[in-house]
Parts: sequence; structure tokens; C-alpha cells
Amino acid sequence: MATIKDVAKLAKVSISTVSLALNGSERVSADTLKRIQDAANSVGYSPNPLAQGLKAGRSRMIGMVLADLANPFYSQMLKQVENLLIDHQYLVVVASSRGNAKRERAILETLASQRVSGIILSSHITSPEDVAYLKSLKIPMVLVDHKVDGFAADFVGCDNRMASAMLTERLIREGHTRIAHLAGVEGLWTAEERNQGFRATMAAFGLEVDESLILHGDYDGDIGYKQAMRMLVRPDKPTAVVAANNVMALGALQAMRDLGIKCPEEVSLTAIDDAPWSKVIEPKMTMVVQDVNEIAEMATRFLIDRTTPAGADIPPREHILVPQFVLGQSIASPVKAASFQDSAP
Repeated sequence: MATIKDVAKLAKVSISTVSLALNGSERVSADTLKRIQDAANSVGYSPNPLAQGLKAGRSRMIGMVLADLANPFYSQMLKQVENLLIDHQYLVVVASSRGNAKRERAILETLASQRVSGIILSSHITSPEDVAYLKSLKIPMVLVDHKVDGFAADFVGCDNRMASAMLTERLIREGHTRIAHLAGVEGLWTAEERNQGFRATMAAFGLEVDESLILHGDYDGDIGYKQAMRMLVRPDKPTAVVAANNVMALGALQAMRDLGIKCPEEVSLTAIDDAPWSKVIEPKMTMVVQDVNEIAEMATRFLIDRTTPAGADIPPREHILVPQFVLGQSIASPVKAASFQDSAP
């Protein structure tokens, strides 16, 4: 493997001159720079960006901390961020917090020790102590999907209140009044925003929220399944469900099938976020989707800005996306549901 020494020998200059040239120093003349570049190409030498970064006091690594890599929303985001950052010669180091704040902090401590250039973070941190730790990290950081109260940082995400409001309103206009909300992690910013969107829409139409029909599925498919079972075995089960994410919706659909409940004939189901399997399951889900690629692109752009010398002087920015409503076949009017039950043997 060619080394910087080989380049210096062929170009007939010192190793320090080669180093200066390859790092863009203006102290090297144009003629010398061309001779060094030609020599580097001739011997097949390519500078190691990771090693160069470490010499400058930072690596060419970007940390990406996500809640659940099995969730299609996060896996698609990771794919897009990697595609964008590789063009800037960054290596993405990804870790899953599993929605656990203690694990998340341990990951952040490890990334800090590795002198990463920046972090894209979907945070589950809520305690004042952990927020104080975030503030203490002098690392460029962009939050995605979840905000952290008390931590001023760039944020890219969706209008979560609008997302759940769109689904709730559609169900109400179909005639539903007894609507359940399969919510996310209690106390988490995004989950609370979606919960508030559901509640505000019910109130706007003069409908009371049955608190016993707001169950937290923690954005997890298995927990979503269990919570859906609890609400669906009731004699006064809801006629419709708003699931706060796609994997909980899948869990709820599985619960309906295991109980022999027809969707949407007996219970309508809606979800926030798309997933690859949404095109093959039946019924096709009525959902509100976020543009994951745009979230990834803006988060990457914000972070690259932050890694520049002027990055520390940029005020915190937000990029909030408007979600898109996608009509499927998973909703029906409660009149149809009642007719189905009356005709059942």
C-alpha cells in the first residue's frame, strides 16, 4: 500500500510538504501542488480521512442514535443519512437506544469518547440530569422525530398534532364517536403531541374522550398487540382505533385477527407512518405518513452546517414537515359495523 513517504519521494519534496499540500495549505505553490497530486495518483496514494480527522482533534465519524432499528421509519432514515454523508467522507456509526434513556446516555458517552464530529439523535431523554448532560456535550447535534424539553438544538420532524388530528377527524366524519388511541411512550414529546392532537380533535367535534381507551403501546409492536387485546375484548370495545405508529397498528391488526374481529367491518384502524408491508397487508391501512427522506436530508444538512467553523454561531433551527393523508381500506362507518354484527351468526 502506497504511503505519504512514497509520494514525497516521487515528487521530490519533503513529507511535510506533501502533508501541507493534501490538507489544502496555501503555503504550497500551484506547481508543487500539481507535482504532488500527480505523484499521489501515480503511486495510488489516498489520504485516510479518519486519520486526518483524528489529527485535527475529531474523527470523520457521525454518530446516529435511534430508538428502534427494526422500525421501518428509522431504518429508512438511517439508509438515507448514510447515502448523504458518505459523499462528505463521513462514516456513520449507528446505535439503538431501544427507547431506554439510560442506554441512550451510555451510547452518547461512548460516542463522545470516540470524538465523533456530530450526532443525529432521536432522543428518549426526559430527566433534568440527562438533559443537563446533553447540554454539556460540546458536539454538533441535530434532533430528529423527538424534541427534548430544555435542550436547544436543531430539530427536524413532523407536525405530530396534525398527524393524529387528520386521522381522528376522518374517523369522526365517518360517524365514529367511540374512538381509542393506541399511544406512544408516556411522557415522550412526540407521543404527547400525537395524544394532544387526538384529544383536541375529539373536543373540537364536541366528543368526550374515554380515558380508559387511551392505552400506551410504547411504539412497540408486541406491546401494541397486548394493549389492543385489552381494548378489543371489552363488551364496549371502540369502533375505531388511532395507532400512534405503524408497528403498533400492525400489532392491533394482529389482535383483531386473533380475536376474529373484522377490520374495518367491526373496528376501523388507522396509523401514523408508512411501512414496506403496508402494500401487502389486507386491508390496506389508512394512514398519515411523514417524508422520511426529507427528514434525513434536512437533518444531514443541518449537521454538516454545524460541523463547519461557523456552525457554533448558528441559532437553533427547526424544520417541521406537513404529514400526508393516505386513504386505505381499513376504515368504515360504525353503521356498517353494526350491520355486520347484527348479521353475524
